Amino acid sequence: MSLIRPFAGLRPVAGRGADVVAPPYDVLNSAEARARAAGKPWSFLHISKPEIDLPEGIDPYDPAVYAKAKENLDRMLAEGVLARDEQPCYYVYRLTWKDHVQTGLVAAASVADYDTNRIRKHEFTRPEKEDDRVRQIEALDAQTGPVLLAYRAQPDVDALIAAVTEGKPELDVTADDGIRHELWALRDPRQIERLTAAFDAMPALYIADGHHRSASASRVSAARKGKAPADGPQDYFLSVIFPHNQMKILDYNRVITDLNGLNPEQFLPKVAEHFDLMASAEAVHPRGHGEFGMYLAGQWYRLNIHEELIPSDPVARLDVSLLSDQLIAPILGISDQRRDQRIDFVGGMRGLGELEKRVDSGEMAVAFSFFPTTMDDLMAVADANEVMPPKSTWFEPKLADGLVSHMLE
Repeated sequence: MSLIRPFAGLRPVAGRGADVVAPPYDVLNSAEARARAAGKPWSFLHISKPEIDLPEGIDPYDPAVYAKAKENLDRMLAEGVLARDEQPCYYVYRLTWKDHVQTGLVAAASVADYDTNRIRKHEFTRPEKEDDRVRQIEALDAQTGPVLLAYRAQPDVDALIAAVTEGKPELDVTADDGIRHELWALRDPRQIERLTAAFDAMPALYIADGHHRSASASRVSAARKGKAPADGPQDYFLSVIFPHNQMKILDYNRVITDLNGLNPEQFLPKVAEHFDLMASAEAVHPRGHGEFGMYLAGQWYRLNIHEELIPSDPVARLDVSLLSDQLIAPILGISDQRRDQRIDFVGGMRGLGELEKRVDSGEMAVAFSFFPTTMDDLMAVADANEVMPPKSTWFEPKLADGLVSHMLE
């Protein structure tokens, strides 16, 4: 059983890519998806967020939702909007966002290697979200949402993948968010064999985003054991794999509703016990590990944690852990960031102006900006078989849904 293998992908036919390609199912709520798909009958949102075709207010986990996904997929097949490749392929996928470019491989990744942690995790999953993806896969008999994976960059592998992009892409779509998606199909058996062998030689792959999708694929594989031929499509999951040094992680910032009974004059000295504190005339984009921005009462501050407080443990030394352990938990009284309603998270795509807006409006009392978690940090946590704190990474650009799906029949 290989770490990865080619597969006969289901994808938009020529000229239909722009009609089909859609944002990932988990970055839009139902109302946003309904608005985004309005007037777009072939948008993949009709498959990935099928509640948009049912009465408003329906529970997105209702059995009718999964049945509608299957109905919509069958309709797009019958109308010739989607078609399956005749032979197994790898696909090369390039994302371009502003001046950032990353080029990776679309492949079927081994569930067995996920189960044995060769495909490494760094997050906990939530049962209800796993259940949702299991029902979606079973209803469609397909995996439609790719798992974002990374490998430690290797020049020879990177060059093999990049060489495929010298030809004209079979799909080239710039979405309404400005992200360009290009796709090439790799059909040459020799090139396929070389890539398969190159990945088989790697010690590990790393899940960057898609823990629920990979966990659900594992559950479907286990449920089908004995009912389907061994080493069949059910034993692999849809993935897009990039070299780690091409991936882009944005800051994932925090806003908090109150100062835990303190006023700013009482709060600042407590912060200064563990951080060097300096007022700033402009919004603070942290310049490196251990530095934070703080916006309080109309004023930005630059915070640098005292060096002796940075441990060697790969999880405890993360910036999200340092601020939690030295400020958010002991001073602001928030110890469970997954469940505490006093804290919210703001992705770096929204900019520091969003932090100012939410504090200046009175909705929040204080905001913190972060230096982005690095891929080296993520891989170190995964290699240690540890779990990162919630909301540690925000990957951009996002993969599109609908470019390539992995059929299980």
